[in-house]
This record gives sequence, structure tokens and C-alpha cells, in this order.
Amino acid sequence: MSTVELTPPEAARWAARAGLVLPAERHAAVAAVANHIHGVVAVLRELDFADVPPAGAYHTGQESHDAAV
Repeated sequence: MSTVELTPPEAARWAARAGLVLPAERHAAVAAVANHIHGVVAVLRELDFADVPPAGAYHTGQESHDAAV
């Protein structure tokens, strides 16, 4: 996976490509947020979920609530 960070000019270019108007003063902030999100997703991709059943294995309504109030 590439570790190259998104630059403010690239953020502006991608916003324009998506049809979004991005004021010049927001380019750096948008690039910083995108880089942060990319970092979080990279960490999540490294997690090992081998022993975790898929979401379809869980069923709602099977919990027993027996706590005293």
C-alpha cells in the first residue's frame, strides 16, 4: 500500500473532478482529513478477523436480560 499523502492541490483536483466547489482556503484542511481517514483505514486493514464470524451469524433478540433493577 502506498504511503504517499494527498496534497492540498490534489485534494482540490479530486474535489473538482467530483463536481464539488472547494474554496482555496479549504484545500489543506480537506487533504489533512483525507490523510487521517486513509491512516485509520490502513490500520483497520491490518486487523486479523480470522476468528470473527460474519455479521450474518448474529441474530437480534437472542439476548437474555436477567439483570435486577
